[in-house]
Amino acid sequence: MGNRIQEFPARVKNFLSDVRNEMRKVTFPSRKEVQATTVVVIITVTLFGIYFFILDQAFAPAVAWVLKHSK
Repeated sequence: MGNRIQEFPARVKNFLSDVRNEMRKVTFPSRKEVQATTVVVIITVTLFGIYFFILDQAFAPAVAWVLKHSK
């Protein structure tokens, strides 16, 4: 246990060094790329929302019928 405590500062230093090295490899998207992917996400969420709304409206009477007759 004492050996692990003594090695802790060196392990922290190695960890932070590794983090710094990995952060140098990171590339961030351009503003144009962020805008394009945001538009794709908004359109996709809207389409799925409409799809699930239609499914809900289609199955609601059947579910209500089953619940009404299951008592």
